[in-house]
Amino acid sequence: MYQLLDPSRFVVFITGATSGFGAAAARRYVAAGGKVIATGRRRDRLVELQAELGAENCHIIELDVRDRAAMEKAIAAIPAPFDQINIVLANAGLALGLQPAAETDLDDWQTMIDTNVSGLVYTVRLLLPGLIARGGGHVVTLGSVAGEYAYPGGSVYAATKAFVKHFALAIRSDLQGKNVRVTDIEPGLTETEFSLVRFKGDDAKAAKPYQGTKAMTADDIAESIYWATTLPAHVNINKIQLMATTQAIGAFDIHREH
Repeated sequence: MYQLLDPSRFVVFITGATSGFGAAAARRYVAAGGKVIATGRRRDRLVELQAELGAENCHIIELDVRDRAAMEKAIAAIPAPFDQINIVLANAGLALGLQPAAETDLDDWQTMIDTNVSGLVYTVRLLLPGLIARGGGHVVTLGSVAGEYAYPGGSVYAATKAFVKHFALAIRSDLQGKNVRVTDIEPGLTETEFSLVRFKGDDAKAAKPYQGTKAMTADDIAESIYWATTLPAHVNINKIQLMATTQAIGAFDIHREH
């Protein structure tokens, strides 16, 4: 019989756990008997999640991954038994705006870089030594199909997700012999709060990408994350790239003079 890992032994540190993939993953791991450290900027959402999952299963930390000093302090203060982290889900990230590069707000670009790149590397770097010291574990990064297939208006967002992909592949080599696996999850069209954040609360704009189609859900992505981390320890899934059945790689964008 194929021996999967026992999820009841998982202690999962999740960034961006207040909604979307992070919240769905927290629910999936706790449902399987694991424990989670749910972090995010919206304390009210974290409190609700902890009430749903139980304080014995879910420890919460109000945290902004862009704040390195706060990250260091929070990680050092995690109480037992939640301090025995063996899975890191570096999920926090966002897209802002969809304007052409020459028209975009530089502050939006900077926020994406600070969150999707700096916040991710702070998370991974600060938690890796603990994984290694405890005998191994798993790092899961949240990339995007945008990291491979760029699109108009997605310049910096796509670039940050390309960084995530190559960062994950590179640290796989750094971790040889350490019993730490690394997987990059690269979702396509998924209906979460992603578009609402991108369009800064504009409900009409946020709904438009999903109109007339069937997008994936946060639970779909959480299940993929869960599957990759429950495979036997000698198996590493380098990346999982998912798209809705109704989404595919588009044609080349060619400008033509009229």
